[in-house]
Amino acid sequence: MLTIHAADEVRHVPNADAEAVKDGAVVVDGGRVVAVGPTAELVERYPAARVRHWPGVLGPALVHRGPLPDAPSPRERVHAVLKSGATAVLEEHADTPELRAAAARNDVLVLAAPRTAALAPGSRADLAVFDASGACLATVCAGRLVHRRR
Repeated sequence: MLTIHAADEVRHVPNADAEAVKDGAVVVDGGRVVAVGPTAELVERYPAARVRHWPGVLGPALVHRGPLPDAPSPRERVHAVLKSGATAVLEEHADTPELRAAAARNDVLVLAAPRTAALAPGSRADLAVFDASGACLATVCAGRLVHRRR
């Protein structure tokens, strides 16, 4: 199913100094990014797509670089990572079979080293939306909306 995630601003890379698309959007089909650009242009190009509007800045999801947050279960620890806008963790911090299994069940990547994420056609649809204070409003992991702040 095609989904357009539209926001006040879209950044192709997580750097605050990077060029941004005002009133931008990302088109997602399944678990992949199809297109990135101005919302009006993408809505016209993909008229059958479902459109989700988010207030704030949409960009690539983060890599959680430290220990996973404390929680009663591995599943809840992984969910806390998703709520922060991250869809990947470092393998040194996913150091038990239970944490790795919880990450795999939720499509959270376990990486050997940090990587720079970017929104580009063909890339995995890992997105996050942040408000002006830096709080995560929504996280999309492999094309699925896995966190939405109400």
